Amino acid sequence: MTLTQTQIREYDRRAMDSAETATATFGIGCFWGPDAQFGAIDGVVRTRVGYAGGTNREPTYHDLGDHTEVFQLEFNPDTITYRKLLNHVFNSHTPQNQTRTTQYQNIVFAATKDQRAVLDDFLTVHGLSADGIGTRIEQLSRFYPAEEYHQKYHLRSVSSFMSAFEAAEYGDDALRESPIAAKLNGYAAGHDVAVAEDVSTLDRETS
Repeated sequence: MTLTQTQIREYDRRAMDSAETATATFGIGCFWGPDAQFGAIDGVVRTRVGYAGGTNREPTYHDLGDHTEVFQLEFNPDTITYRKLLNHVFNSHTPQNQTRTTQYQNIVFAATKDQRAVLDDFLTVHGLSADGIGTRIEQLSRFYPAEEYHQKYHLRSVSSFMSAFEAAEYGDDALRESPIAAKLNGYAAGHDVAVAEDVSTLDRETS
């Protein structure tokens, strides 16, 4: 797959604005994998990885304190619901188990009352309860973005893609927040994602 700076800018220009998306935050082990996995899902617009769930102020990878590695999604609720994201999350780990290492624990955050209501109903429907599973169920207080080299980890391994982002003058923050970067990160990790077809459509429409 070839990628140009024009395709990057046009894809991101057409993406849903952050003010119109909903946000969800989860932890299911090392954040590199789920960042790519969930970025490939139709309806997920942006992804980022970071730290949450602890009390340490301004955590870093080498000074994490009691925080957990998490990934955060901006999604179009008309395309994919929070409930469907929960289904993906709970199918991606075993909720009855929990690792002792806080850094890689399974955790589901509810950022709003509506999300908590959906989460509680989801657990009930599946015969689970917040107190009866290993997965942590918590209210999100603050999300701390991880260092730039953790963002879009799989994408960063594809030099041709990264060259196109550099040509488009995307810095680290822009790459982290880029909708096409979220899709390409999933593509680079081997997930089924329609980004190649989307880019081809852009070529036809802009030629």
